Amino acid sequence: MKATAKDLRFNSKELLDTVNRGEEVVITFRGKPCAKLIPYNGNDGKKTTNELFGIWKDNDMVKNVDQYVRGLRKGRL
Repeated sequence: MKATAKDLRFNSKELLDTVNRGEEVVITFRGKPCAKLIPYNGNDGKKTTNELFGIWKDNDMVKNVDQYVRGLRKGRL
């Protein structure tokens, strides 16, 4: 897909949505290709695990995490 610099300025969300779908977007300035938006794979496609994922799994003090978190939030509403 091609887009102008003006499109990038005013329609950046739509262009990023297009890139997230896997398409490449070539940005033109005064009719000449200037830049290319491509999907970001990060770490060359290697999947990294989130170090915070599962932090409650081995916590013996909290048996039901969902219920515990809801209890903490209850006082805020």
